[in-house]
Amino acid sequence: MSENWREITTNWTGGSVFKTAGSNGVELQMGSNEIQKGVSPMEMLLMAIAGCTGMDIISILEKKRQTPKDFKLVVRGLRAPDFPMIWTEIEVEYQVWGEVDPKALEQAIDLSEEKYCSVGLMLGKAAKIRSSYKLFASGG
Repeated sequence: MSENWREITTNWTGGSVFKTAGSNGVELQMGSNEIQKGVSPMEMLLMAIAGCTGMDIISILEKKRQTPKDFKLVVRGLRAPDFPMIWTEIEVEYQVWGEVDPKALEQAIDLSEEKYCSVGLMLGKAAKIRSSYKLFASGG
């Protein structure tokens, strides 16, 4: 396989439960039943945008010598009422604690949303994505 391709493996474990593993072998459970609890595939998309943009923000801030004491993302999604029930609106809230320059944070968010976060750029083709941030002086 080419270096640009990525492969995951997903196995059905019964009911509506699946175990999936990334190319590095780390497993995640999707779906739930009475015994096994997992994440829904649609929620995984919200988690993916949080992880993608979160990694971008931390990396960009560190390059700007702006290291937060704590960092949290809250992502909310609104699904269409009819099938295929895609995400139609997504809100990303960046919560940052510490002595971080607001301009540096705004630039990091802009770069992530407009250039680097492939998940957000892809989901943005189907959903309206809005973002906001809160900057707190002390640790969260």
